[in-house]
Amino acid sequence: MTHESLFMSSTARLSFATPIRAAAVAFAVVFTAVSAQFTLPMPFTDVPFSLVPMAVLLSGAVLGSRLGAAAQALYLLVGAAGLHVFAPDPRLPAGALRLVGPTGGYLLAYPLAAFVAGWLSERGWDRRYLTSVAALAAGLAVIYAGGLSWRVMLLGSLETAVMTSVVPFLLPDVFKIAVAGLLLPRAWRAMGR
Repeated sequence: MTHESLFMSSTARLSFATPIRAAAVAFAVVFTAVSAQFTLPMPFTDVPFSLVPMAVLLSGAVLGSRLGAAAQALYLLVGAAGLHVFAPDPRLPAGALRLVGPTGGYLLAYPLAAFVAGWLSERGWDRRYLTSVAALAAGLAVIYAGGLSWRVMLLGSLETAVMTSVVPFLLPDVFKIAVAGLLLPRAWRAMGR
């Protein structure tokens, strides 16, 4: 088996059948929704700590850019329709209002973040630890940019937005990326064999 066939792009892995792609997208939506249920309200901000950013980035890295983005767009549509897939936090609005609430910028960035992580993974960034971490970090930067820009608009202060929207989450998110970056190349190698 050649190196190229061992590490096919994630899109090629899932391109052999439309039902498999649909099932993979559905699984990513469910995985993201389940990740949202593991949340911790933070007392100093209305942005809860959750595992969702990791689910978003992994869905892009595993499914590829287009399917990862589609999965996250579908996740947002399901949540906007009123299904309880978003992080359960009584401080945040439900349904479609969540997309214009305090965490709306993060949520709306999910499809683009999955696309970025997937696009880099399709180019082989998910094959080694450091490049895998870099691909996930690039996707996370998209989520942070979306959330921060939205929060600056709502709060009217860059400093307040950074202190309540980035600083408390940066270290845990870096840790999550370090772990996911370690597991992703190993998972692809195991599946390739």
